[in-house]
Amino acid sequence: MAEDPFALFAAWMKEAEAAEPEDPNAMALATADSGGLPDVRIVLLKGFDARGFVFYTNTQSTKGEELAQNPQAALVLHWKSLRRQVRARGPVTPVTAAEADAYFASRHPQSRLGAHASRQSRPLADRATLMAEVADLAARYENGPVPRPEHWTGFRIAPLTLEFWQNGEYRLHDRVRFTRDGAGWTRSRLYP
Repeated sequence: MAEDPFALFAAWMKEAEAAEPEDPNAMALATADSGGLPDVRIVLLKGFDARGFVFYTNTQSTKGEELAQNPQAALVLHWKSLRRQVRARGPVTPVTAAEADAYFASRHPQSRLGAHASRQSRPLADRATLMAEVADLAARYENGPVPRPEHWTGFRIAPLTLEFWQNGEYRLHDRVRFTRDGAGWTRSRLYP
């Protein structure tokens, strides 16, 4: 077992990318509003390093508003084919504008248009309305790049804890938790 949780995560992610049929970077992201009521949804992990785990979203969405009120979150990646999961939780901060711009520019043009057109989490009369807005934006940006909307950015979860779970026979699972300890990590094994 590695001493560095991010090295272990990188190894597990590499195995998941080879084994999972779709979206090995799909993760459940839990946030909570100012009253503590939790909310969870699936988002895509778009980057990770020793600073934490990065995902992108519309800041005017429910999750964006919850993160503004209560900037902490938890995530779970579950790889059923490998019978593994990783959990993490900690404070959340926005990525830099340069990071958000670079990721946004790497997205498919239709996804960039969708980020402009979507009033994420708000009521929508019908799908035709959304598609008409996408078509209008496509015409507007036909001859140039689609800029990142100000309300669209990334967030980084800087984990205070990371837990690695491996399925075991007869529910005797293997669990290892890393807890932030100053600049390093303390590792402990947990009962299933």
